[in-house]
Amino acid sequence: MRGEACFFKVMSQIELPPRASLTPPRFRPFRTIAALMLREMSTTYGQSAGGYIWAILKPVGMIVILSLVFSLMVRKPSIGTNFMLFYATGYLPYSFFSEISAKSANALRYSRPLLAYASVTWIDAVLARLILNVITAATVFSIVITAIMLVVETRTVLNLIHVINGVGICILIGFGVGLCNAILEGFWPVWTQIWSIITRPLFLASGIIFLYEDTPQAVQNILWWNPLVHGTALTRAGFYPTYQASFTSLIYCYGLALILIALGLVFMRANYRTLLER
Repeated sequence: MRGEACFFKVMSQIELPPRASLTPPRFRPFRTIAALMLREMSTTYGQSAGGYIWAILKPVGMIVILSLVFSLMVRKPSIGTNFMLFYATGYLPYSFFSEISAKSANALRYSRPLLAYASVTWIDAVLARLILNVITAATVFSIVITAIMLVVETRTVLNLIHVINGVGICILIGFGVGLCNAILEGFWPVWTQIWSIITRPLFLASGIIFLYEDTPQAVQNILWWNPLVHGTALTRAGFYPTYQASFTSLIYCYGLALILIALGLVFMRANYRTLLER
């Protein structure tokens, strides 16, 4: 209820007649997106015990489990000496993809009651979810990585260009996949179950618990087409100066992401009313 009240308070100012409005017309979309973000922050995290703390504890728990399990099986990770950093640099980029794709796919349904407002458009609802979840995931990424580097000796030499490219690939692929899934799930609800089955092996096939280079050549020929492998490898290259990730292709990953985003936006613009009625 607090999220709805916050949204309605902001929207009431946007809906005033032009002369009485405090927000110039060209800035209204930004005001609307901000109101949608505040609403989701309140409803998603403000009403649960711990709030944003759970957004941090979830990846930390996964990283700790992976580190404990594999430290009992092998003496050291494939690169470096610290299991926590190795699995954090694989899992956290993947979490960008998983969170953003899921949130983007449900953006229209989540904001369905608010799209009745003239000032709220379908693109506002989509962008609000994208921006908020990118900020949230980036904050969690920064906190977890910083904590690991402060607590344990990692001897990391940070390369921000590689990290930004790796995370950027996962964000854009997640956004494109989410938009396309929103269309497919809207017309064929069974696609939700099909997608969940298809993506179950994705955690193992995205280079989180192993390096691409450690797999047989036949497996590499298949994994290369998974852009998330490129994203996790580039992120790791940003923390391990001895790891080159020479197999990665920015042209392929960004090109695929832009194609998926373009297709999703075009089909959503043409069919968003139909999707809202289903």
